[in-house]
Amino acid sequence: MTDYRVAPGEAQEDQVTAAIEQVTSKIPSSAYFGMAVASMAVSVGFKAAGKSDNALFIGQWAAPFLILGVYNKMVKQHGSDAATSRASAL
Repeated sequence: MTDYRVAPGEAQEDQVTAAIEQVTSKIPSSAYFGMAVASMAVSVGFKAAGKSDNALFIGQWAAPFLILGVYNKMVKQHGSDAATSRASAL
């Protein structure tokens, strides 16, 4: 059976990804959580005001904010190219 997994250091991120991560890593992870909670609160407000379409649209932002927060936290802890960065530093 063929093994299709990528080995550590086998693939690298491009410079665009590195630049994006350089900027977004400065944002605290709690900011993403705050944006998720805020989108849920605004959604509840729209729902209470009888604007169900707007409530659904804004309420769906919570999950992407939380996913971005997890990604941001992982990049801060491990780096996107942690294995290749360690190998090139040696």
